[in-house]
Amino acid sequence: MDAAPAGGDGTLPFERLIQTTVALDGDGADIAHARHCAAGFLARVQAEHGLPVSRRALDVTQLVVGELVTNARKYAPGPLLLGLRIIGDLVEVVMWDSEPVLPIARAADAGRVGQHGLEIVMAVSQGSEVQREPVGKRVTARIALLDDPGGIPSGRTPW
Repeated sequence: MDAAPAGGDGTLPFERLIQTTVALDGDGADIAHARHCAAGFLARVQAEHGLPVSRRALDVTQLVVGELVTNARKYAPGPLLLGLRIIGDLVEVVMWDSEPVLPIARAADAGRVGQHGLEIVMAVSQGSEVQREPVGKRVTARIALLDDPGGIPSGRTPW
């Protein structure tokens, strides 16, 4: 049997791309708005596409979105773009901002107040990455839509 030809985006015709992009102004209402958009996106994923989304996945996605928007607002001037898309059994959260300096997760320090956002994102997601773009940077986090059957909340194997 021959494989079906790929679409312009590399997907096969029977694969559907489920995604949304939200432009944010970089003002004080962005965090709540972005979290609300993420919750609405995951609700649509369930209702319109029949994909299961655990309560943990919803909560973790909103946490990750909140942390990424907070960091972008704090360190990058100008507009922000939030992307959400489903890739297999994961939701991918992508935050683009105009600041070219890449964030670095700091060593654990219980005495430090603040600046734990990237550490939190890395701890609760199945994977994350930071990439420089021609303009600015992109931070990506992937979160499992379902709880791990072994009971590990993040879906990761503990060390």
